Amino acid sequence: MPDPKGEEFAKKYNIEKVYTDYDELLGSDDIDTVYVGLINSVHFEYTKKALLAGKNVILEKPFTTTVEETRELIQLAREKGCYLFEAITNRHSKIYDRFKQELSNIGRIRMGMGNYSQYSSRYDRYLKGDVAPAFDPSAFGGALNDLGIYNLSLAVSLLGKPSSMHYDANIGFNGVDTSGVVTLRYDDFIVTLSVAKDSESPCYFTVQGEKGYLRIPGKPNEAEKLEICKNGEVSLYEPEPDLNRMVQEFRDFADMLHNRDWDTMSAQLDTTLDVMSTLISIRENMS
Repeated sequence: MPDPKGEEFAKKYNIEKVYTDYDELLGSDDIDTVYVGLINSVHFEYTKKALLAGKNVILEKPFTTTVEETRELIQLAREKGCYLFEAITNRHSKIYDRFKQELSNIGRIRMGMGNYSQYSSRYDRYLKGDVAPAFDPSAFGGALNDLGIYNLSLAVSLLGKPSSMHYDANIGFNGVDTSGVVTLRYDDFIVTLSVAKDSESPCYFTVQGEKGYLRIPGKPNEAEKLEICKNGEVSLYEPEPDLNRMVQEFRDFADMLHNRDWDTMSAQLDTTLDVMSTLISIRENMS
């Protein structure tokens, strides 16, 4: 069956063919990598099917809805010799790399704080009872599973897995979290992460040490600049931006595929598993 929207998109970007049947797409020898950008609740199903067909997969955050699903996909990718990537922009940015380099220069870490609050374009509909997947618990929607992933992924990938965690959330009429605050406890410091789809405020991600701090101002999925404070002196790292915030992650995926860099992909999947296990534990400790 023709897909007018898909055909229009294909024409605009010189794409040779539009598929409306997933099995037909997976059966094509011309396709080696599939991008899964569907609603959260079907990530596992569509990715597993692609891996079984021998395709590499780029899978949007949040990776899956359970830790067991994440483990199964990683194991299946290894068995099939397929590359499996998590599409999360901020872990593939120059800002992230510089943040990681500078962490040891700010001394003993004492606190971390983050906020990603953005009034959702679908929230007014939600208040009227029109529930989009982003606000549907059965579709693994909610503020934490959507916007909250970005700062959570930064915290876990940069600072490691916390020893305990809790989520105080504002709950909507259908049981979905529309906003809330995550508390991550580490052995020697605490991280708090605010997230909201029902309200808005300035966004950021900060780690404080005894000798300074590192701060990403603005939305953490964009990560355009880094404020660096060491021993009272503040500087700003602001690399030349790409045409689109997603460019660098696709560059990284292409490089790993071209160079058959299995080790880097595996290390990134280990981080993805840590983030997913933390996310699920947080949800289990939600009030």
